[in-house]
Amino acid sequence: IHSMYMPKEVMEATLSGFELDASRLEAFNAVDSFLDATKGPGEMPEKGLYLYGKFGIGKSYLLSAVANALAEKNIKSVLVFVPEFMREMKQAIGDQTLQEKVDYVKKADVLMLDDIGAEAMSSWTRDEVLGTILHYRMAEKLPTFMTSNFSYSELQHHLTYSQRGEKEDLKAARVMERIRALTAPVMLDGRNRRI
Repeated sequence: IHSMYMPKEVMEATLSGFELDASRLEAFNAVDSFLDATKGPGEMPEKGLYLYGKFGIGKSYLLSAVANALAEKNIKSVLVFVPEFMREMKQAIGDQTLQEKVDYVKKADVLMLDDIGAEAMSSWTRDEVLGTILHYRMAEKLPTFMTSNFSYSELQHHLTYSQRGEKEDLKAARVMERIRALTAPVMLDGRNRRI
């Protein structure tokens, strides 16, 4: 597992440590189905999951637990905290490491994008970073997982407006088409476990 900006305690997550109740069962079952269908590197479902819901309910924890379960099957995952990754991509232009970093993420055996929608979205990060990564993964049929506080429709709204307030429906729809092709949406609910 390669983690980019994920908290250490989350990286130690296990499926057995995921507190189950009725509001979390659908998400747990979706994860379990993915893992059951995964036999080893190159032998896994093409479609990952889009886990969404309120703050603090365990989306990042469950994502990391999946990465740890995949590691037990010798499958490499790259976990990325999206807001910090996007900030780093802007800095990578200056030190000429942008392409290298984008390539590393887009070619991961399994990519896990945590907290998509929490970043300050610019046209450039949406189209040249996120769009490039998602297009490659869709074309190569590589499993991708995402977490967000937004449902698909709410994320599309977030992607539609740039930091400068420009409305770009078509570009947002293009990115969302790739997200829908790569993931199946599953709502995670429950109490906030951070407080």
